Amino acid sequence: MSYNNLGTLPVYKKALKLCQMSREIASYVSFNKDLLKLYQSNSLRDIIADSLLTDTILIPKKIALAESADSHTERMKSATYISIMIRNISSYCNGLENDGVKEKEYLNLLRQEIRSFRESFKKWRSSFPDSGNSYWN
Repeated sequence: MSYNNLGTLPVYKKALKLCQMSREIASYVSFNKDLLKLYQSNSLRDIIADSLLTDTILIPKKIALAESADSHTERMKSATYISIMIRNISSYCNGLENDGVKEKEYLNLLRQEIRSFRESFKKWRSSFPDSGNSYWN
């Protein structure tokens, strides 16, 4: 699939929405309002927010990589990486909550978006041409 057609892919659209929501939440909960410098902070909340942003930004890139891959193995590597990032993002929500973020409704909205993305991701992953690998079934 070309990069021009990625925007029509439901899982890619969901990934971009996840990025946008994560960026807004990171901006709201972080002590350092310069999102590009969160990694320099000593605050646990800023470090978690930076990790949240990093992982959500990488998801659409991995989807694009999988869509352009010719081999089933490469697609599955990207899918595995995305699965790990989804788990990480859920953990970051818990970490922010444990760090004292009082606006739990925002974190719950992000958790809902993660669940929605996960459903779309499963459908997309199951659309990969099968090469005899029953690991994902």
